Amino acid sequence: MFLKQKKISVCIGMLCGSVLISSSAQAQIAPPPDYDQKLADMVVTATKSGTTLKDMTQNTTILTKEELEIAPDQTIDQVLKNQTSVFLNDQPYYEKDPTGQSINVRGLGNARTLVLIDGVPANDAMYGTVQWNLVPMSAIQDVEFIRGGASSLYGNMGMGGVINITTKPISDNKGEVSGSIGSYATGTAAVSKEFSISDSFKLRASADYFSTEGYQNIATISPSSQAALKRGMGNESAESANYRLQGALKVSRDTDGFFNFGLHSMSNLPTGGYNFARKSTNETTLSGGTTTRLNSSEQVQVNAFYENTTLQQQNVASNSPYINATFHNPYYQVGGSAQYTNNFQNAVIDQLILSADAKQLSASNFQNNYNSPGNANLQTSKLGVMTSQVVAQGTQNFLGILGQVKSNLTSIPLQATLSARVDNWTSQIPVNYTQQVGQAQVSQAVPNQSQTKFSPNLGLLYRASKELDFRAAAYQAFHAPGLNNSIRSYGSGSSYVSNNPLLTPENMTGYEIGSDYRWRSGFIQVTGFNANVTNAIATYTMTSAQIASTCAPVCTAGAKSYSNDQSLRSTGLELQAHYDISSKWATDLGYTLTKAVLTSTYGAISQALNPTGVQIAGTPRNMGSASLTYFPVPKASLTASVRYIGNSWYDTAHTSPIPAYAVVGARANYEVTPNATVYLSAVNLLNRNYVTFGSGSQYIAGQPQTITVGGRITF
Repeated sequence: MFLKQKKISVCIGMLCGSVLISSSAQAQIAPPPDYDQKLADMVVTATKSGTTLKDMTQNTTILTKEELEIAPDQTIDQVLKNQTSVFLNDQPYYEKDPTGQSINVRGLGNARTLVLIDGVPANDAMYGTVQWNLVPMSAIQDVEFIRGGASSLYGNMGMGGVINITTKPISDNKGEVSGSIGSYATGTAAVSKEFSISDSFKLRASADYFSTEGYQNIATISPSSQAALKRGMGNESAESANYRLQGALKVSRDTDGFFNFGLHSMSNLPTGGYNFARKSTNETTLSGGTTTRLNSSEQVQVNAFYENTTLQQQNVASNSPYINATFHNPYYQVGGSAQYTNNFQNAVIDQLILSADAKQLSASNFQNNYNSPGNANLQTSKLGVMTSQVVAQGTQNFLGILGQVKSNLTSIPLQATLSARVDNWTSQIPVNYTQQVGQAQVSQAVPNQSQTKFSPNLGLLYRASKELDFRAAAYQAFHAPGLNNSIRSYGSGSSYVSNNPLLTPENMTGYEIGSDYRWRSGFIQVTGFNANVTNAIATYTMTSAQIASTCAPVCTAGAKSYSNDQSLRSTGLELQAHYDISSKWATDLGYTLTKAVLTSTYGAISQALNPTGVQIAGTPRNMGSASLTYFPVPKASLTASVRYIGNSWYDTAHTSPIPAYAVVGARANYEVTPNATVYLSAVNLLNRNYVTFGSGSQYIAGQPQTITVGGRITF
């Protein structure tokens, strides 16, 4: 760990020693006076249609780099948690298990929202979780967040919405160095350099590194207790690194192209911080595409991507801590799309989009289970004798076609957007067996599956005046079962959770109604929504016959599996507001009211553990945030923020309560020169000890007071 600290200290030293570097690159802390108008005119690229923020028919937010740079939080997931209808708890992604770094939007559950980085999926191909480590804060230009059904544009995972993280555009020969150091030996270092090879070919090479000793994330205060800490637990340390090469090229007078290549790695300890059971992820990413302008109104876009991941993890039996299972998960996703756009600009149809895309996800799960090495051997070995194996391999294919028309009526100030998408989903699981050492395999033959999903979306926007509009949207969406549910089993004995290769896609129908009032100094947005999910995936306790036919060598009575035997409904209200009080003061407010309940449980799902009509686990009914920013001079800013989370439950049966809490943050920025800025940030400024919301059986501590100092130089 000393070496890690030394690396970061050297980078911080280089950063501070270069403060007086001068160049043409400029930075300004205070936003321009017409910032709010420029924000409304920003294009939301995630729409695929070039729609501006003020013309969106669904509740949409753009977080600009100016907003990111005044936020006290230091990772993009923790910045997003303050947005309305985002259910991310106060535990940074690096303190979570790699298989649990997800996002929940509008109370619809984890892994049901699509996250993109420059249009390429950041959702893990096997687990559906979000790989937040793939892009550091220093590389982000802005974040687009469309709430509500997005399957009409993207197909799978579009229930809660879509988040598109865009990286900074490549300019001419600019360079940037940034770094930070903070509590719990948490540090970052990042460097990027652009190369203008010619007028038609530009490159950017970048690298970043993150490391932390972490903190003990097992809560010990009420409603938890000191007994929650087990022998061998400690701080959950983590580290990650990214290396990227990005290119922008002009192929011809009418064709522009891009490519991105990345190598990414992350490792951390499991929940509880057992230092002998590190988990690691290594990933290679590649994407590219072209845009060809056929004439002044028509263009064709072609894009493709490939991601290859290897996850190594070890599970720990906590009572007498030892490694009871190891997992080797190699997987990939590959996809491509072609889109034709025609901006007619006539009296009936303003824009037509036709698109086709294909994607394949493939993963393997190799699990070895082990006995305890025995108390006499625990000091020398955490790995006992292997007792059994669990092996499965699966592939999912998606083929989709999309059509969208947009019309701005001339007789009345009404914009209508109608899109419809058809997806064909197929699943093949040719390998699926458990095997006790020295015994025959218990294999399950799995038939191939195929379903066709229809995802329409109708959006209306009525402009009552230059400042006021009313909007509405109705949509359908779907979420295919994750490969982790289909092919991955884990645990042992009665705590075993078996995969179910026969799971089918979940379905959602929803609508929202809202209004936006925008003026030169701010905006107010109000949205009400309703979403119903059927065929939802949930866990149930298997019968003895099911155990015998699936996991008998490794599981016993009480073992669980997954089924599509649940339905849920989420209704709520979202309020967002921003106001530039004066040239020196600005404030932001956000509030979310969500009622998320199960509407039916059937089949083998326990109604006692999953009662209908009560708030779902891990979904606070009330959430709010507020911030106040002061710009004493154009070169400096001071921000204070507060986040409130209402009462919630760790379980839907409401036996494990989580008390309400509020957390205060602060940040100060200062522009030392036109090319160098420094900042001081505090998360949980008052060092409150609290239990953060979530679901499961283990109470999790919220992030303790974390002080960070950092800076950035452009050259």
